[in-house]
Amino acid sequence: MSKPRDERQRDLFRPALAEIIDMGHLLVRLAGEIDWAFIEKRFGEVHHAGVGQPPLPARLMAGLLILKHMHSLSDEVLCARWLENPYYQFFCGEEVFCHDRPFDRSSLTHWRQRLGEERLTALLQESLSVAHRTGALQTRDLERVALDTTVQPKAVAHPTDARLIHKAIDKLAALARKTGVRLRQSYVRVTKRAAIMVGRYRHAKQFNRAARELKFLRTRLGRVIRDVRRKIAGDATLEQRFAGLLSLAMRIRHQDQRRRGPKVYSLHAPEVECIGKGKAHRPYEFGCKVSVATPVTRPKGGQFVLHAKALHGNPFDGHTLGPAVADMERITGLEAKRIHVDRGYRGHNHSNRFRVWITGQVRRTTAAIKREMKRRAAVEPVIGHLKAEHRMERNHLAGRTGDQINAVLAAGYNFHLLLRWFARLWRVCFRALFAKALYAAAVA
Repeated sequence: MSKPRDERQRDLFRPALAEIIDMGHLLVRLAGEIDWAFIEKRFGEVHHAGVGQPPLPARLMAGLLILKHMHSLSDEVLCARWLENPYYQFFCGEEVFCHDRPFDRSSLTHWRQRLGEERLTALLQESLSVAHRTGALQTRDLERVALDTTVQPKAVAHPTDARLIHKAIDKLAALARKTGVRLRQSYVRVTKRAAIMVGRYRHAKQFNRAARELKFLRTRLGRVIRDVRRKIAGDATLEQRFAGLLSLAMRIRHQDQRRRGPKVYSLHAPEVECIGKGKAHRPYEFGCKVSVATPVTRPKGGQFVLHAKALHGNPFDGHTLGPAVADMERITGLEAKRIHVDRGYRGHNHSNRFRVWITGQVRRTTAAIKREMKRRAAVEPVIGHLKAEHRMERNHLAGRTGDQINAVLAAGYNFHLLLRWFARLWRVCFRALFAKALYAAAVA
């Protein structure tokens, strides 16, 4: 595949975007501050010269990903707004207004999968670089940080045994129809009613009847599994086609609500984990754990996200501290001198334990450190903003790679803070000029 193409140029018969938009707009100012060459270099690492259609411009895709997570838009809504918004097009590097999209909705999916978490980190790095160059973030803000973990829920329905068993039967029957495997009986109709009755009986607290219906579902799932295995025996192609679904169906049939260990909580997202964070209103969440870092100081531009990384396997918070700090230092290029965490990190694995302060710690604390420890909770509202406004509340990207990408692209929060910072600078400059004009008029 060739290197990303960029054939955008000035059209003699159409006015340039720079001539018909407000060049003082916040998105225009942000586009002027971003080092697009750095992003294009990082994104271009996945392409090699060769035959085939050259990919879309790297700046176009980078701009789309920033806009998507900065304004919390779905791929479909982003495509529609890009076509009608000249500022979005200018931000993505267009020279003239486009009446037709040069990309498809699926282009975003292909680019996300092609780039992966490692190269998408360039967007997070560039947001911090812009903040540092414009004065929104100081060097000392990158050396004193607060870390915490949260749950990034997956876009799955609340898992119950009855729902999962019925879904497994339904999918096995559908795949059998698609591949031409004639089952003795699919049980789709009777198991649907049984799954409904399980919920009704439990709502009425008739648990013995609910248990009988659940046993009925498990029996029918076992029959379908055995029937499918008999019909595809000896056919290597069909066995390979059914292998993944049969494995998940067997795990669902034998798992129980009270059994410990890894379980299947969704057929279309088997990587989902059950995580309990001790919340009274939400005892369990289904997704993956995410580590988030933010300055413990008071940066002028706001509480920027210094690091965000998805962690699979439901690890203990303390065991995530060492890798998270090392990854954050690689992104920022500075060594963290003070790290503030909550009591969930007791027994952490950070190599230098004298740089880590845990909430409630008394030894080795000074007045300055105590003031910083009171600021540790500043990471909590940042997590709230990431979830409520920047697509971390419900992750729709598939697989473990989708979890990692969605966490990194929360850098859209940083670009949102940069827009606010530019607006604040504009107001300060306007007030200064207005005060100077008033002073000159008074003197005259």
